[in-house]
Amino acid sequence: MTASTMRWQVLLLAGAQALFQTASVLVMTVGGLAGAKLAPSPQFATLPIAAMFLGTATVMFPASMWMTKVGRRAGFVTGALLGGAGGALAALGIAFGMFALLCFGTYLVGAYQAFAQFYRFAASEVADDRFRPRAISLVLGGGIVAAFAGPFLGRVGGHLLQTEYVGSFLLLSIASLIAAGALLSLRVPTPQGASVDGGAGRPWREIVAQPAYLVALFGAATGYGIMILAMTATPIAMTHHHHDLATAATVIQVHVLGMFLPSFFTGSLIARFGALRIMLIGVGLLTGHVMMTLTGAGFGSFAGALLLLGVGWNFLYIGGTTLLTTTYSAAEKGRAQATNDMTIFAVGLACSFSAGALLEALGWQTLNLILLPWLAAATAVLLWFGQRSRRTASAVPAE
Repeated sequence: MTASTMRWQVLLLAGAQALFQTASVLVMTVGGLAGAKLAPSPQFATLPIAAMFLGTATVMFPASMWMTKVGRRAGFVTGALLGGAGGALAALGIAFGMFALLCFGTYLVGAYQAFAQFYRFAASEVADDRFRPRAISLVLGGGIVAAFAGPFLGRVGGHLLQTEYVGSFLLLSIASLIAAGALLSLRVPTPQGASVDGGAGRPWREIVAQPAYLVALFGAATGYGIMILAMTATPIAMTHHHHDLATAATVIQVHVLGMFLPSFFTGSLIARFGALRIMLIGVGLLTGHVMMTLTGAGFGSFAGALLLLGVGWNFLYIGGTTLLTTTYSAAEKGRAQATNDMTIFAVGLACSFSAGALLEALGWQTLNLILLPWLAAATAVLLWFGQRSRRTASAVPAE
């Protein structure tokens, strides 16, 4: 593959990432608001968002296995088509007042998200060793586009047709179909000597039982779970405090920028200061998010809190992922990563499902206050592991 072709393939994946994350952010922006209009009770308002995470959790492994047989391009196009179908079905569900159909539509958007989780791996497969780190960064950088496009399409589509939010999901469907068309041009070479991760390496339980593995998993799951819980509840909380859809969409934009902009330097910070320190800073930023929610219910309070939430997620999630990579060999990669991703998405599913009920029962500020014990536990675990690592390092005799 020539250098120009390689760069074109990476840019194609970056564009596909931007379109996929636009669809995901759009659901996060208006999914709970649409659900609140159709749900049988307020506790189920965020079920459409939970359905999206359920779709990702249940489809991710089958998607990965199927792509080993049919290739990346066929899998990615299939995923984008599922997103197109999901957006159309969700729009029909809203138009006809069918809450279950809305949730099934967002479930299919979650299936699209499951396939799209592998875009960054495809980027590493089309790039050479020198270009690979930048290729992965470019693909993840698609989230910056989604920070603007997702809330914008949700806001514009919200009032595009007579029934509120029907247009939002139709625009999601169109974006997904554009991604499917673009991905038809993708060419991912088959890795030389590719093999299925079989029984080589340590047993699964031995891998997962490592303190470093458990700390990495707990840190990443903490960042992901708290971020999903607060982000899912935000648009509904803002409407409760008399903010309109445009204002809520702007806050989500600020949040998503906080999630993805730091990605261009988080790796350098981890290389300089270590994953544990960056994860601890992430916990501090998430604590700052909680404190910011106590300053009031104005635009500035919501925007400041969600910005801290995004950057805190970035530091904890990327730091946890970096630490995780030190806990397994190449032969153990499939089992180690699969357990990590499934656990994190299970936490995200639980948090997105419970967000509506917790918001209804506790209110916005108390919902965030109950996150402090979780953050305190994460701090304690990270400090314990850091101390343990220093003791282990000092016990190793110098060569």
